Amino acid sequence: MTEALKDIELYQKVLHNKDSSALRQLYRKYEKLIYSFSYKMTGNQEAAEEVVQEVFMKLWKKHAPYDESKGKFSSWLLTMTRNACLDALRKYKKHETVEYIEKDSLQVTYETPEDIVEWKEKGTAVRECIALLKKEQQHIVHLFYFKGKTQQAISKSMDTPLGTVKGRIRLALKHLQQCLQGKGGNFE
Repeated sequence: MTEALKDIELYQKVLHNKDSSALRQLYRKYEKLIYSFSYKMTGNQEAAEEVVQEVFMKLWKKHAPYDESKGKFSSWLLTMTRNACLDALRKYKKHETVEYIEKDSLQVTYETPEDIVEWKEKGTAVRECIALLKKEQQHIVHLFYFKGKTQQAISKSMDTPLGTVKGRIRLALKHLQQCLQGKGGNFE
């Protein structure tokens, strides 16, 4: 059974049977990824921790149904994470100014040296693939995924039609997927 099918099976157990063991397995597998993504997007440890908790609570409470026909489970989780980060940023901006911080390495505690090596290899592969994109695609990916800008905000700030922004994001993701698959890594 592939990792993707195993994830979907675990998700189904959580969704239909309230299987806490299945939720724990998904948590163990994705917690570091979700935290890292959240921390990179928010630049705030407390907000990143809240996002992780919120994402897994949504899984548990069935607030966010996954549809296999719309993409990979891991992509869906990261989309949920991105949306939760945007909500967290809005919440924190009411109380203080939160600045996005670009960091090469996040201060995440890893369990084993193998985990550290795996995360560094994946990070390097993603950065290498992003560097191969056209400059305009790199800029839009950076704004959308790492700065948390909406497609509408990107369109307005770049004085580019919304359809063009959406098309560039789709094309960039297609190129990134092909590049990452070519590197032979498991990026699900």
